Amino acid sequence: MNLRVVTVLAGAPVGGAETFFISLTSAFAQSGFQLRSVLKPNSGRESALRNAGVEFETAPFSTPFDWRTRGVIRKLAAGFRPDVVLAFAGRAASLVPKGDYRIVGRLGGYYDLGNFRRCDHLVCNSPDVLRHVTAAGWPSTKTSLIPNFPSIAESPAVDRAEFQTPQAAPLAVALGRLHRNKGLDVLIRAAAAIPELFVWIAGEGPEANALRQLSRDRGVADRIRFLGWRSDRAALFAAADLCVYPSREEPFGNVVVEAWSCGVPLIATRTPGPSWLIRDNEDAILAPVDDVAALAEAIRILLTSPPLRERLVAAGRRRVTGEFSQAAVVDRYSELFQRLSG
Repeated sequence: MNLRVVTVLAGAPVGGAETFFISLTSAFAQSGFQLRSVLKPNSGRESALRNAGVEFETAPFSTPFDWRTRGVIRKLAAGFRPDVVLAFAGRAASLVPKGDYRIVGRLGGYYDLGNFRRCDHLVCNSPDVLRHVTAAGWPSTKTSLIPNFPSIAESPAVDRAEFQTPQAAPLAVALGRLHRNKGLDVLIRAAAAIPELFVWIAGEGPEANALRQLSRDRGVADRIRFLGWRSDRAALFAAADLCVYPSREEPFGNVVVEAWSCGVPLIATRTPGPSWLIRDNEDAILAPVDDVAALAEAIRILLTSPPLRERLVAAGRRRVTGEFSQAAVVDRYSELFQRLSG
């Protein structure tokens, strides 16, 4: 079946969901879907869609009563005649008008389901998001569990000298929005207990100033590097000895599958997404949430055991190949879309 699909995103300027929107839309194009997109203006995402050969329209995605955005989607659908419209998150789902197509909402977090009331089906990227959806009263027969895949190619390492980091120093990298939920303050406190450890934190967000102040208060500002939002995640992984993912709340955890794909040893916390993905001490190490001492101990163990790091990396690569490859995930979307469109 030659599926005709429209992907729709409102989205913040940067973020994990926004990055995966580009990854999944590009993967659909590579798989032979007939494809269009509608998105909020963003030069980086627009350029990525052009590079993937995806035609798109932009719309404001402003208020719940944004008739202009609805009009853009309605006009595109009238000419393109999609089988399925896939809406990323609540704002996009709330603005897709009903039509002669199926509306599928894609959830990567614990969103208000009121925004998805026009949807015919919901895709959740983890069991805990699925639990959230069904607990709120959404019929389980109108849900699917489809995880994310890592859209990241291995890359030469960033030169540590670019961030004033000694070549021989142990280096941990952390990627994510600078928000309390990401637990980066716990990592900074753990670094204070490991005097030789350098840490690169890649991301932007509301906690940026507080995290910088914490690094000064803890006496580790000379070893903590704030890199801002980065698109070269593979190059950062390649420069590091390990990846630390210290979240307080994480429904899925793109960083987990990305670290596995790039072959960097990983420590994550026991939040719902990583706890589902990770087999503790087989493909990564799980540490308790908000436990500075336990996180510091896990880092020390990993830094001092090359055989453990090698074993975790090998197992993580097998998990990606077997369960979280782009082809496997796109196949599951294709099967769903075909079933919904009849």
